[in-house]
Amino acid sequence: MKLGIIGGSGLYAMTALEGARVRAQETPWGWPSDALVEGEIGGLPVVFLPRHGRGHRIAPSAINYRANVAALKIAGCAAVVSLAACGSFRDELPPGSLCLPDQIVDRTHGRANSFFGSGLIAHVSLADPVVPALAARLAAAAGAVEVPHQLGGTYLAIEGPHFATRAESRLARAQGMDVVGMTAMPEAALCREAEMAYAIAAMVTDFDSWKAEAVTTAAVLEVMARNTEKAQALVAALCAGLAAAPLEPGDWARALDSAIVTPRAEWPRDMAAHLRTIVPRLFDGGVA
Repeated sequence: MKLGIIGGSGLYAMTALEGARVRAQETPWGWPSDALVEGEIGGLPVVFLPRHGRGHRIAPSAINYRANVAALKIAGCAAVVSLAACGSFRDELPPGSLCLPDQIVDRTHGRANSFFGSGLIAHVSLADPVVPALAARLAAAAGAVEVPHQLGGTYLAIEGPHFATRAESRLARAQGMDVVGMTAMPEAALCREAEMAYAIAAMVTDFDSWKAEAVTTAAVLEVMARNTEKAQALVAALCAGLAAAPLEPGDWARALDSAIVTPRAEWPRDMAAHLRTIVPRLFDGGVA
């Protein structure tokens, strides 16, 4: 299998990547955040993409999520791991720890969140936006490199780019959220539409604003620098494990089988052509 790795804030390269080849990959939805870097880590074929672009040039709301996910699928990835900085609503998830959430609450707005539309409609199931088997592999890798972690939890996706108010932070904590970030959605939904497994390695940088000390960019950057080494070790361990025992395809690999509601005879040719690039098994035949 080939693994896509999306690097979040502070993670713009993978030090363990061998045989690196840079690939500019345009998609029907535009260009991704940066060029793809292909190679191997621990014997596993991987494709790395910095979510915000090298040098952190793209804000969360301005990311072309569709192009990012499509580029990884076109490059042959069957699964995607998101490495992301996040705030924590839990004392047991302090800065420097890792959360591997299994649920997402989406409070973003105005982002292009589907490959479908304009005459071709699909409704994929997002009841479980994270693939448990992939999250479990991340947990095993975290244990192997001795990174404190929590398997399971709820990721609150906010629009950003500003951090939350104290009232928003305390409300999210009271509602049972575990961590907060700005990028898991629509990333998770798009990976499901592209029939790729998806999991999040959320590296905690701060306690958001529910504690007495407010979160600041300076404090986040300081912890982020320490988390980078942990993230690199985590990915190396994950890739070694997947190389030895690849992830078995699950329901996610055929997520569109019962999701498309528009009759094939009604599919717009341009939409079908776009979707053929990421799900050729369904769209190679074109329009009936």
